[in-house]
Amino acid sequence: MYYRLRFVSFLVVAIWLSGTNPAQAQNELRQTFFKDVDITKAEAEEGNASLLSPKNYADGSRDYESAEIGLERGRNIEYVRSKTAAADTHFKAAIRASQLARTVLSQVLKSRQDAANAKAPELSREIWDKAQREFGNAIRALERGDLKRAKREDIEATSLYRDAELVAIKAQYLTETRRLLADADRAKVGRYAPVTLNKAKMLLSEAERELNENRYDTDRPRNLARQANYEAKHSIYLSSVVRNVRDKDLTVEDLILQWEAPLAEISSAADIVPAMSAGHHELERQVVTYIENLRSDKQALEQDFEASNLRVADMEEELRALDERLGGATAERAALIQRLEAQARVKQQFERVEKMFGRDEARVFREGNKVILRLVGLTFDSGQSDIKPDNVTLLNKVEKAIDVFPQSELIIEGHTDSYGGDESNQRLSQERAESIQQYMINAMRLPSYRMIATGYGETNPVANNETESGRARNRRIDVVIKPNFDPV
Repeated sequence: MYYRLRFVSFLVVAIWLSGTNPAQAQNELRQTFFKDVDITKAEAEEGNASLLSPKNYADGSRDYESAEIGLERGRNIEYVRSKTAAADTHFKAAIRASQLARTVLSQVLKSRQDAANAKAPELSREIWDKAQREFGNAIRALERGDLKRAKREDIEATSLYRDAELVAIKAQYLTETRRLLADADRAKVGRYAPVTLNKAKMLLSEAERELNENRYDTDRPRNLARQANYEAKHSIYLSSVVRNVRDKDLTVEDLILQWEAPLAEISSAADIVPAMSAGHHELERQVVTYIENLRSDKQALEQDFEASNLRVADMEEELRALDERLGGATAERAALIQRLEAQARVKQQFERVEKMFGRDEARVFREGNKVILRLVGLTFDSGQSDIKPDNVTLLNKVEKAIDVFPQSELIIEGHTDSYGGDESNQRLSQERAESIQQYMINAMRLPSYRMIATGYGETNPVANNETESGRARNRRIDVVIKPNFDPV
C-alpha cells in the first residue's frame, strides 16, 4: 500500500511537471515544501537563535540545506519533505531554547551587549575572548538541559564581560593620558616640573577611580582625563623652559618679559594701558572687567534687539488686521496702544530689577517678554536641596524683584552640570526647584498657583561642562517672571 501511494504521488508530480516550465516548476515546488520551514527559520533568526541555541540552529540549517540541495538535484519528494520537516523541528527547538536563554541568561546577555557597546572586542580582546568561551559553555549547558551548570557559567561570563567592558572604557578615555605620562617620564620631566607632572598623575588616578565606581557616567572621567592630558603636555613644556633657564640659555628676566608680552597685546586690543610695573594682577583685573562688561553689553543689545523685533512684528500684524476692517478699529487700536504701553512698562520694570543685584548675586536678562533671574550667588551643598542661611539675603532681593511685577506668573527652574547620572541630576534639579518654591510660599507668602517648579537636570547648559567655571554656571536656579500685561 505504501509503495503504491509513493508511486501515485510521483506519477502526479511527473504529469504536473511535464506541462510546466522546469524553473517555474521547481520554484513552485519550493514554495510548497519550504513555506512553513521558511517562516520558522525567519523566526529563529529574528530571535538570534544562532547565538542562543547554536546546536539546534546548526542542525536545522544542515537539514534545510540538504532539502534545498535535494530539490535542486531532483531527489524524490519524500526526501525533500522529510528534510524540511526535520529542519522545521530543529528551528522550533532553537526558538524555544532561545526564549529560555533570554530569561535564564538575561544578566550575561546584558553584560555582553554593554561590553560590545564599549568596543571590548577591539580594546579588550583577551578578556572578551575568555568571556565568549564561558558564554558558549553556558549556552551549551542550557541546550543540554543542565540549568545548574548554565547558571554557574553565566556568573563567570558576566564577570568577564564586565571586566572587558571596564578595560575598554578605560582604553577609550585614558590611553592618550597614559602615553603622554610615559613620554614625560622618559624625558625626565619630573626633575624640572614635578608639581605639574604630579598633578597630571593625580588627575589620571582620579579618572580611573571614577570609572571603577561608575563606568556609565563618563562625563567626569572624560573631563579629568582631558585635564590630565593638558597638565602632562604642560609639564613637558615647563620642563623645557626650566631646562633652558638652568642651562642659562634663557634668563629669568627674559622669561618674565616673554610671558608679559601676550598680556600687553591683549590689553592693547582692549584699549587698556599695559601697566605691569608692580606685576600683572591689576592689569588682569582690568582686562577681566572689560570682558565682563562686553558680555553684559552684548546681552543687553541682544535683548533690546529681540524686544524691538517683537514689538515691530506685533504692531505690523495688528495694523494690517485693522486696515482690513473698518468696524471697531478705534477700540482695537486703543487696545494695541495699551499693550505697547504695558510692554514699555515691563522694560522700565526690568531696568529697575536689573539694578537690584550685584554681578556675583544674579544675572538679569529678558527673553521676549519674560524676565529671567539667574541666581548665580545661590548655592547648594553637594547633592543637597536645602536652602542655606547664607542665601536668605539674596532671596530677599528676589522677593523685591518679584514684587515689581504684580500678579506675574513664576517658573522656578532647577539645572545641574553634566556630572552624575541623568536620572539623579534630574531628580536633584527638581528637588532644588521645589525647595525654592516652598521657600517662596512660606517666607514670601506668594500663592502657590502663581508658581511652577521644574527640574531640567543637565539638559539645558548655558556654559561649557568641560571647565570648572562652566560647570559652576550650569549648576543654577533660574526664576522666570512672566509679567501680566493687563492694564493697571
